[in-house]
Amino acid sequence: MSTFLVESKNRIKRQPNRGHYDKATIYQIIDEAMICHVAFVQDGQPFVIPALHARKDDQLLIHGASTSRLLNHIQAGNVVSITITIVDGIVLAKTVFNQSVNYRSVVLFGKGRLIENEDEKWQSLAHLTEQLMPGVWQTARQPTTTELKATSLVSISIESASAKIRSGPPKDSGEDQMLPVWAGVLPVKQIIQTPSTADYTDPDMPIPDYVMAYMAEKNKDDAGSLPEPK
Repeated sequence: MSTFLVESKNRIKRQPNRGHYDKATIYQIIDEAMICHVAFVQDGQPFVIPALHARKDDQLLIHGASTSRLLNHIQAGNVVSITITIVDGIVLAKTVFNQSVNYRSVVLFGKGRLIENEDEKWQSLAHLTEQLMPGVWQTARQPTTTELKATSLVSISIESASAKIRSGPPKDSGEDQMLPVWAGVLPVKQIIQTPSTADYTDPDMPIPDYVMAYMAEKNKDDAGSLPEPK
C-alpha cells in the first residue's frame, strides 16, 4: 500500500489537518533527516536514544555496538517507537501565544530483527554508510571481521507511521495584527560548512569529489557557503 492504515496509535489528534499518512511524504522526511530518536521501555524504565538511520524500502536500519541495550531490545522482537523531526523555520508572531516553528515530523512504530546473514549485513552497512555520505564506502577502508563482530545491525519494519507538517506564516488574528511588533518567518536550513582536515591527514590532500558533490547538493540554495576546492 502507498498509505499507512490510520489507527489509534498513529492518528494525528491535535490539528489533524497537518497530518499525512502517505508513504511518499513520510519516507521523504525519513530520508532527509540524519538522526532519529528511538523510544523503548525496558524493565518498566523508559529510554530515548538518538541514532543514525537509513531507510531501505519499508525497513529502517540502525547500527551500534553488539552490547547496546537498545539493539538488544530491538533484536528480541520488541516494539519501538521512533521519531524524526526537521525544523524548517522559526515563526515569530505579534503575540507570545502564537510563536511557533515550521517543521516536518514523523512518528513510526515497528518491530526489528538482528541482521545475521553475512551478505545482508555487509550490504546493509554499505547502505547505511552511503546514506550518511555517498561515495565513502568505496573509498575508506571497509570493516574487518573483528569490527563486523563488534557491530550489530538491526532492521526495523515500519509497520505504522504518520507525519505532521506545519508551514506558512504566523497566525495572529483580529486586533493583534495591528500591534507594532514585527511578525514573519526565519527560514531554517541545514548546510555543510567548510571541511576541517584531520591533523593526521596530509593538509595538501584535496577534498574528495564525493564530499564536494555532497556539499553542493546540501548547499545548493546557499552557494556562498561552499568552500573553494584545493
